[in-house]
Amino acid sequence: MRNETFSHKLTRLVIPISLQYFMFALVPVSDAVMLVAMDQDAMSAVSLAGQVFFVFNLFNYALMAGLSMFAAQYWGKGDIKSIEKLLGYVTRLAIPIALIFFSISLFMPDAVMRIYTHEEVIISHGINYLRIVSVAYIFDGVAQLYTAVLKNTDHVKICTGISVSMVVMNIILNAVFIYGLFGVPAMGESGAALATSISCLYGAAAVIIAMIRKCPARIRISCVFKVDIGMRRDFSKYSSALLINQMFWGIGFTLVTVIIGHLNAEVIAANAIAAVVKDLASCFCWSLADGGAIMVGNELGAGNLERGKKYGQKIVNLAITSGIILGVITAALAYPISKLTNLDPVSAEYLFYMLLMCVYYILGRSINAVIIGGIFASGGDTKFGMICDLVTMWVFIIPAGALAAFVFHAPPLLVYFILNLDEMIKIPVVFHHFKKYKWVKNLVGKDDSLVELS
Repeated sequence: MRNETFSHKLTRLVIPISLQYFMFALVPVSDAVMLVAMDQDAMSAVSLAGQVFFVFNLFNYALMAGLSMFAAQYWGKGDIKSIEKLLGYVTRLAIPIALIFFSISLFMPDAVMRIYTHEEVIISHGINYLRIVSVAYIFDGVAQLYTAVLKNTDHVKICTGISVSMVVMNIILNAVFIYGLFGVPAMGESGAALATSISCLYGAAAVIIAMIRKCPARIRISCVFKVDIGMRRDFSKYSSALLINQMFWGIGFTLVTVIIGHLNAEVIAANAIAAVVKDLASCFCWSLADGGAIMVGNELGAGNLERGKKYGQKIVNLAITSGIILGVITAALAYPISKLTNLDPVSAEYLFYMLLMCVYYILGRSINAVIIGGIFASGGDTKFGMICDLVTMWVFIIPAGALAAFVFHAPPLLVYFILNLDEMIKIPVVFHHFKKYKWVKNLVGKDDSLVELS
């Protein structure tokens, strides 16, 4: 590990990771901008069909977060062999998940789209998209795990370079396949799916090559088939809460999309754009969470518990500041964005007010992403996040949103307001738990297994 100041190391991590998140967030932006110029229904369909990728990424995120949790501490400890063992085991878990989503997208696209909307035109476009994009799940599943290892072994810039080139390729191919440039037939939403699949194939190949050439932790086939029992036990101990959290939170988030998808076509179109803006505004929040998790995890794994605690406190302060700034920027851009998008007048009006409501959501997401997804996870404190997210989503948000939409038939914007309250509701209990410092733990104190130190 390098001997650096807090500010220098955080900057070295957060800037490239921010660029990486921003570039990935540009993919749905390019899909939306290019498709809405051709067909608003096609744009809405791709947005809804993208929820399948969202659910897939929830499973992948749970594996990736568990892998990162231990990889950061192992890297701080200097234990490369254990990183290789863990990568092999997690790869063994990731491949079946990717194959399941590949099969669902390829063979059951009609059933999937009917979960999200009853609009037949949108369903038809979504079926075309899902069948072609299905192969991307296989490529992306493995690539995300290897990217996590590269990030946690001081190769963040390589990850960013791959991500930038991958997204640039996706955007160029989007234009070619959607509009039919250079003699290629115009394919609409099918072209967007093909562009995504090709860019994911490139990304997976590039990450594997980078792992082989640059990363001290090697990809070893033997580690995929031969599992360390103690490692499996300890990984499951801390990652099971992440998986449960992601699964039920993801189902809940999908139900939120279902509620919006059953309002009307104008709301669906406006939400498609608003969701992209929220994701773009949250890029820095997630990069701060990732960078913070790596920094705190490195210190905890090296046994520097007090320094890890101080780092966590500083990073949370940055999360609050960045959330406020990003919220203000989003509010300032709400009117221009609603006027510049090629939406019908009703959808554009919905979009304007949705973006104003995104302000409080972005502030809450900035704080919770950094504390729950970054700081708590770096020390194995995963159960609190699971309980917090499940209660917020399933006890408050989904019941309230469903009642507002389908029982009281509230105005769509009121329904949207309710469905975006989850991040703000969590803040008081999240801060209270942070101050208990249960997350200040060394998980890799012994040489032969993953252990929590009190």
